[in-house]
Amino acid sequence: MTSYANLPAPSPEQGLNRYLQEIRKFPLLEPEEEYMLAKSWVDHQEAGAAHRLVTSHLRLAAKIAMGYRGYGLPQAEVISEANVGLMQAVKRFDPEKGFRLATYAMWWIRASIQEYILRSWSLVKLGTTSAQKKLFFNLRKAKSKIGALEEGDLRPENVAKIAHDLNVSEEEVVNMNRRLSGGDASLNATVGSDGEGTGQWQDWLEDEDADQAVAYEEADELSARRALLDSAMSVLNERERAILMQRRLRDDPATLEELSAQYEVSRERIRQIEVRAFEKLQAKMRGLAREKGMLGGA
Repeated sequence: MTSYANLPAPSPEQGLNRYLQEIRKFPLLEPEEEYMLAKSWVDHQEAGAAHRLVTSHLRLAAKIAMGYRGYGLPQAEVISEANVGLMQAVKRFDPEKGFRLATYAMWWIRASIQEYILRSWSLVKLGTTSAQKKLFFNLRKAKSKIGALEEGDLRPENVAKIAHDLNVSEEEVVNMNRRLSGGDASLNATVGSDGEGTGQWQDWLEDEDADQAVAYEEADELSARRALLDSAMSVLNERERAILMQRRLRDDPATLEELSAQYEVSRERIRQIEVRAFEKLQAKMRGLAREKGMLGGA
Protein backbone atom coordinates (compact mmCIF):
# COMPACT_ATOMS: atom_id res chain seq x y z
CA MET A 1 0.00 0.00 0.00
CA THR A 2 1.14 3.55 -0.63
CA SER A 3 3.19 4.89 2.26
CA TYR A 4 1.62 7.60 4.40
CA ALA A 5 5.08 9.17 4.63
CA ASN A 6 4.95 9.89 0.89
CA LEU A 7 1.81 12.02 1.16
CA PRO A 8 1.60 15.75 1.92
CA ALA A 9 1.07 16.01 5.66
CA PRO A 10 -0.86 18.84 7.32
CA SER A 11 0.88 20.33 10.35
CA PRO A 12 0.43 23.35 12.65
CA GLU A 13 3.78 24.70 11.42
CA GLN A 14 2.89 24.36 7.76
CA GLY A 15 -0.55 25.89 8.07
CA LEU A 16 -3.82 24.54 6.76
CA ASN A 17 -4.01 26.91 3.78
CA ARG A 18 -0.64 25.80 2.50
CA TYR A 19 -1.60 22.14 2.81
CA LEU A 20 -4.85 22.74 0.91
CA GLN A 21 -2.89 24.50 -1.82
CA GLU A 22 -0.48 21.57 -2.07
CA ILE A 23 -3.16 18.91 -2.47
CA ARG A 24 -4.90 20.91 -5.21
CA LYS A 25 -1.86 20.18 -7.38
CA PHE A 26 -2.95 16.55 -7.69
CA PRO A 27 -5.34 16.20 -10.64
CA LEU A 28 -8.72 14.57 -10.33
CA LEU A 29 -9.15 11.33 -12.26
CA GLU A 30 -11.50 10.58 -15.11
CA PRO A 31 -13.64 7.44 -14.55
CA GLU A 32 -11.68 5.36 -17.07
CA GLU A 33 -8.34 6.40 -15.59
CA GLU A 34 -9.53 5.66 -12.06
CA TYR A 35 -10.73 2.23 -13.14
CA MET A 36 -7.40 1.32 -14.77
CA LEU A 37 -5.40 2.49 -11.75
CA ALA A 38 -7.65 0.55 -9.39
CA LYS A 39 -7.25 -2.57 -11.53
CA SER A 40 -3.47 -2.14 -11.46
CA TRP A 41 -3.57 -2.05 -7.69
CA VAL A 42 -6.00 -4.96 -7.28
CA ASP A 43 -4.35 -7.21 -9.86
CA HIS A 44 -0.68 -6.31 -9.48
CA GLN A 45 -0.38 -4.40 -6.16
CA GLU A 46 1.21 -1.53 -8.11
CA ALA A 47 2.19 1.05 -5.49
CA GLY A 48 2.30 3.90 -7.98
CA ALA A 49 -1.32 3.29 -8.95
CA ALA A 50 -2.43 3.26 -5.31
CA HIS A 51 -0.50 6.48 -4.67
CA ARG A 52 -2.29 8.25 -7.53
CA LEU A 53 -5.68 7.00 -6.30
CA VAL A 54 -4.96 8.35 -2.83
CA THR A 55 -3.50 11.73 -3.86
CA SER A 56 -6.35 12.43 -6.29
CA HIS A 57 -8.80 12.12 -3.38
CA LEU A 58 -6.93 14.11 -0.72
CA ARG A 59 -9.24 17.07 -1.36
CA LEU A 60 -12.24 14.87 -0.60
CA ALA A 61 -10.67 13.72 2.68
CA ALA A 62 -9.89 17.34 3.67
CA LYS A 63 -13.43 18.49 2.82
CA ILE A 64 -14.98 15.78 4.99
CA ALA A 65 -12.51 16.49 7.81
CA MET A 66 -13.54 20.17 7.80
CA GLY A 67 -17.04 19.04 8.74
CA TYR A 68 -15.67 17.95 12.13
CA ARG A 69 -14.12 21.24 13.22
CA GLY A 70 -16.28 21.59 16.29
CA TYR A 71 -14.69 18.95 18.50
CA GLY A 72 -11.81 21.13 19.69
CA LEU A 73 -9.23 18.78 18.16
CA PRO A 74 -6.24 19.88 16.03
CA GLN A 75 -7.45 20.19 12.47
CA ALA A 76 -4.17 18.79 11.15
CA GLU A 77 -4.72 15.59 13.14
CA VAL A 78 -8.32 15.26 11.96
CA ILE A 79 -7.18 15.57 8.34
CA SER A 80 -4.43 13.03 8.97
CA GLU A 81 -7.02 10.57 10.29
CA ALA A 82 -9.16 11.28 7.23
CA ASN A 83 -6.19 10.39 5.03
CA VAL A 84 -5.71 7.12 6.91
CA GLY A 85 -9.34 6.26 6.19
CA LEU A 86 -8.82 7.17 2.54
CA MET A 87 -5.88 4.80 2.26
CA GLN A 88 -7.93 2.00 3.82
CA ALA A 89 -10.63 2.66 1.22
CA VAL A 90 -8.16 2.47 -1.67
CA LYS A 91 -6.76 -0.76 -0.25
CA ARG A 92 -10.21 -2.39 -0.24
CA PHE A 93 -11.75 -0.74 -3.31
CA ASP A 94 -13.15 -3.09 -5.97
CA PRO A 95 -13.48 -1.24 -9.33
CA GLU A 96 -15.68 -4.03 -10.69
CA LYS A 97 -18.57 -3.03 -8.40
CA GLY A 98 -19.47 -0.21 -10.76
CA PHE A 99 -19.24 2.86 -8.52
CA ARG A 100 -16.60 5.55 -8.09
CA LEU A 101 -13.89 5.46 -5.45
CA ALA A 102 -15.15 8.71 -3.89
CA THR A 103 -18.51 7.13 -3.09
CA TYR A 104 -16.83 4.18 -1.40
CA ALA A 105 -14.15 6.23 0.35
CA MET A 106 -16.56 8.57 2.12
CA TRP A 107 -17.60 5.87 4.60
CA TRP A 108 -14.01 4.90 5.42
CA ILE A 109 -12.92 8.52 5.84
CA ARG A 110 -15.79 9.36 8.18
CA ALA A 111 -15.35 6.15 10.16
CA SER A 112 -11.64 6.90 10.68
CA ILE A 113 -12.36 10.47 11.82
CA GLN A 114 -15.14 9.39 14.17
CA GLU A 115 -13.03 6.72 15.80
CA TYR A 116 -10.30 9.32 16.36
CA ILE A 117 -12.83 11.68 17.95
CA LEU A 118 -14.17 8.96 20.21
CA ARG A 119 -10.64 8.04 21.30
CA SER A 120 -9.76 11.66 21.97
CA TRP A 121 -12.80 12.92 23.87
CA SER A 122 -12.77 11.91 27.52
CA LEU A 123 -16.55 12.34 27.70
CA VAL A 124 -17.00 9.17 25.65
CA LYS A 125 -15.62 6.16 27.51
CA LEU A 126 -13.85 3.24 25.88
CA GLY A 127 -16.29 0.48 25.14
CA THR A 128 -19.00 2.89 24.06
CA THR A 129 -21.79 1.00 22.34
CA SER A 130 -22.89 1.67 18.78
CA ALA A 131 -26.12 3.20 20.09
CA GLN A 132 -24.20 5.56 22.37
CA LYS A 133 -21.99 6.61 19.46
CA LYS A 134 -25.10 7.48 17.49
CA LEU A 135 -26.29 9.51 20.46
CA PHE A 136 -22.96 11.34 20.70
CA PHE A 137 -22.99 12.34 17.03
CA ASN A 138 -26.73 13.03 16.69
CA LEU A 139 -27.94 14.53 19.96
CA ARG A 140 -27.95 18.11 18.74
CA LYS A 141 -29.82 17.19 15.57
CA ALA A 142 -32.37 15.27 17.62
CA LYS A 143 -32.80 18.24 19.99
CA SER A 144 -33.18 20.61 17.06
CA LYS A 145 -35.97 18.52 15.52
CA ILE A 146 -38.10 18.87 18.64
CA GLY A 147 -37.09 22.47 19.44
CA ALA A 148 -35.18 21.59 22.61
CA LEU A 149 -31.94 23.55 22.17
CA GLU A 150 -32.14 25.40 25.46
CA GLU A 151 -29.21 24.94 27.85
CA GLY A 152 -29.59 22.83 30.95
CA ASP A 153 -31.48 19.60 31.47
CA LEU A 154 -34.04 18.45 28.95
CA ARG A 155 -37.70 18.17 29.84
CA PRO A 156 -38.84 14.60 30.57
CA GLU A 157 -40.98 14.38 27.43
CA ASN A 158 -38.04 15.47 25.27
CA VAL A 159 -35.74 12.95 26.94
CA ALA A 160 -38.26 10.21 26.23
CA LYS A 161 -38.65 11.25 22.57
CA ILE A 162 -34.88 11.35 21.91
CA ALA A 163 -34.30 8.05 23.73
CA HIS A 164 -36.95 6.39 21.56
CA ASP A 165 -35.69 7.89 18.29
CA LEU A 166 -32.04 6.97 18.89
CA ASN A 167 -32.74 3.63 20.61
CA VAL A 168 -30.93 4.43 23.86
CA SER A 169 -32.05 4.69 27.47
CA GLU A 170 -33.41 7.91 28.91
CA GLU A 171 -30.56 7.91 31.43
CA GLU A 172 -28.04 7.85 28.57
CA VAL A 173 -29.74 10.85 26.95
CA VAL A 174 -29.66 12.84 30.19
CA ASN A 175 -26.01 11.99 30.88
CA MET A 176 -24.83 12.71 27.35
CA ASN A 177 -26.70 16.01 27.24
CA ARG A 178 -25.08 17.10 30.50
CA ARG A 179 -21.62 16.10 29.26
CA LEU A 180 -22.05 17.92 25.97
CA SER A 181 -23.36 21.00 27.77
CA GLY A 182 -20.46 21.22 30.19
CA GLY A 183 -17.78 19.08 31.77
CA ASP A 184 -14.59 18.52 29.81
CA ALA A 185 -15.12 21.24 27.24
CA SER A 186 -18.47 22.91 26.86
CA LEU A 187 -19.84 22.55 23.36
CA ASN A 188 -22.22 25.42 24.10
CA ALA A 189 -19.24 27.77 24.27
CA THR A 190 -19.21 30.52 21.65
CA VAL A 191 -16.95 30.09 18.65
CA GLY A 192 -14.90 33.20 18.02
CA SER A 193 -13.18 35.79 20.17
CA ASP A 194 -13.74 39.21 21.71
CA GLY A 195 -17.42 38.53 21.96
CA GLU A 196 -17.76 38.32 18.19
CA GLY A 197 -18.98 34.75 18.25
CA THR A 198 -20.12 32.93 15.15
CA GLY A 199 -22.28 30.36 16.92
CA GLN A 200 -21.64 27.53 19.35
CA TRP A 201 -19.23 24.61 19.05
CA GLN A 202 -22.23 22.31 18.82
CA ASP A 203 -23.27 24.09 15.63
CA TRP A 204 -20.18 22.62 13.97
CA LEU A 205 -20.64 19.05 15.16
CA GLU A 206 -22.80 17.75 12.38
CA ASP A 207 -21.21 16.95 9.07
CA GLU A 208 -23.83 18.23 6.64
CA ASP A 209 -22.87 15.58 4.10
CA ALA A 210 -23.17 12.67 6.52
CA ASP A 211 -25.95 10.95 8.40
CA GLN A 212 -24.09 9.45 11.34
CA ALA A 213 -27.09 7.44 12.45
CA VAL A 214 -27.31 5.75 9.06
CA ALA A 215 -23.58 4.94 9.13
CA TYR A 216 -23.81 3.25 12.51
CA GLU A 217 -27.04 1.48 11.60
CA GLU A 218 -25.28 0.08 8.54
CA ALA A 219 -22.40 -1.10 10.72
CA ASP A 220 -24.88 -2.70 13.14
CA GLU A 221 -26.64 -4.48 10.28
CA LEU A 222 -23.35 -5.77 8.89
CA SER A 223 -22.40 -7.12 12.32
CA ALA A 224 -25.80 -8.79 12.69
CA ARG A 225 -25.55 -10.41 9.28
CA ARG A 226 -22.08 -11.74 10.04
CA ALA A 227 -23.40 -13.28 13.25
CA LEU A 228 -26.29 -14.75 11.26
CA LEU A 229 -23.85 -16.26 8.76
CA ASP A 230 -21.79 -17.83 11.53
CA SER A 231 -24.92 -19.41 13.04
CA ALA A 232 -26.20 -20.64 9.67
CA MET A 233 -22.91 -22.38 8.90
CA SER A 234 -23.93 -25.12 11.37
CA VAL A 235 -26.29 -26.56 8.74
CA LEU A 236 -23.33 -27.56 6.54
CA ASN A 237 -21.11 -30.57 6.98
CA GLU A 238 -17.36 -30.14 7.21
CA ARG A 239 -16.64 -30.58 3.51
CA GLU A 240 -19.50 -28.34 2.38
CA ARG A 241 -18.40 -25.62 4.79
CA ALA A 242 -14.77 -25.80 3.68
CA ILE A 243 -15.61 -25.72 -0.04
CA LEU A 244 -18.12 -22.88 0.31
CA MET A 245 -15.71 -20.77 2.33
CA GLN A 246 -12.90 -21.35 -0.16
CA ARG A 247 -15.11 -20.63 -3.16
CA ARG A 248 -17.32 -17.74 -1.94
CA LEU A 249 -16.09 -16.32 1.34
CA ARG A 250 -12.44 -15.65 0.62
CA ASP A 251 -10.88 -12.55 -0.93
CA ASP A 252 -8.98 -14.86 -3.31
CA PRO A 253 -11.44 -17.70 -4.13
CA ALA A 254 -10.00 -21.13 -4.83
CA THR A 255 -10.52 -22.50 -8.35
CA LEU A 256 -12.50 -25.63 -9.15
CA GLU A 257 -9.24 -27.18 -10.32
CA GLU A 258 -7.53 -26.55 -6.99
CA LEU A 259 -10.38 -28.01 -4.96
CA SER A 260 -10.75 -30.92 -7.36
CA ALA A 261 -7.15 -31.89 -6.68
CA GLN A 262 -7.49 -31.30 -2.94
CA TYR A 263 -10.59 -33.52 -2.52
CA GLU A 264 -9.75 -35.93 -5.36
CA VAL A 265 -13.09 -35.55 -7.09
CA SER A 266 -14.10 -33.99 -10.41
CA ARG A 267 -14.48 -30.25 -10.91
CA GLU A 268 -18.18 -30.82 -11.64
CA ARG A 269 -18.57 -32.55 -8.27
CA ILE A 270 -16.95 -29.60 -6.51
CA ARG A 271 -19.34 -27.24 -8.33
CA GLN A 272 -22.34 -29.35 -7.26
CA ILE A 273 -21.23 -29.36 -3.62
CA GLU A 274 -20.70 -25.60 -3.74
CA VAL A 275 -24.16 -24.90 -5.21
CA ARG A 276 -25.92 -27.25 -2.78
CA ALA A 277 -24.05 -25.81 0.21
CA PHE A 278 -24.94 -22.27 -0.85
CA GLU A 279 -28.63 -23.16 -1.22
CA LYS A 280 -28.66 -24.82 2.23
CA LEU A 281 -26.92 -21.81 3.75
CA GLN A 282 -29.36 -19.35 2.18
CA ALA A 283 -32.37 -21.31 3.43
CA LYS A 284 -30.93 -21.49 6.96
CA MET A 285 -30.10 -17.79 7.00
CA ARG A 286 -33.63 -16.86 5.87
CA GLY A 287 -35.07 -19.00 8.64
CA LEU A 288 -32.83 -17.48 11.29
CA ALA A 289 -33.55 -13.98 10.00
CA ARG A 290 -37.30 -14.54 10.31
CA GLU A 291 -36.84 -15.85 13.85
CA LYS A 292 -34.93 -12.71 14.78
CA GLY A 293 -37.40 -10.40 13.07
CA MET A 294 -34.94 -9.33 10.37
CA LEU A 295 -37.27 -10.39 7.55
CA GLY A 296 -40.90 -9.64 7.00
CA GLY A 297 -43.48 -12.17 5.92
CA ALA A 298 -43.68 -15.90 6.44
